[in-house]
Amino acid sequence: MKSKHGRIVNMSSGLGSLTRHTDTNSALTLRNMLLAYSASKAALNMITVQFANELKSAGIKVNSACPGYTATDMNQHRGMKTVEQGAATPVRLALLPDDGPTGGVFSDDGPEPW
Repeated sequence: MKSKHGRIVNMSSGLGSLTRHTDTNSALTLRNMLLAYSASKAALNMITVQFANELKSAGIKVNSACPGYTATDMNQHRGMKTVEQGAATPVRLALLPDDGPTGGVFSDDGPEPW
């Protein structure tokens, strides 16, 4: 709250997209066994929106980042992106200008469908 350029970046996933999960042509419909993970990311995206609305008047930007399938300990380093590549979107959101977006979910390609 004391920062002139406060930023909160939540780490989400494309698996939290309701739009993608309900699209019968999406590859995500095949991953429905990841229910707990996907549901937790969808909930995180809602928290992002709620916090963005709450903190807007304080000038704090709150967004979710979807880094993509990144090689980390969590997936036994099977991801297609390096950690450096996966960090690009979260870092970009952490450094947003004052006129940047708030309350959104973003990947390297821009806004993600909800």
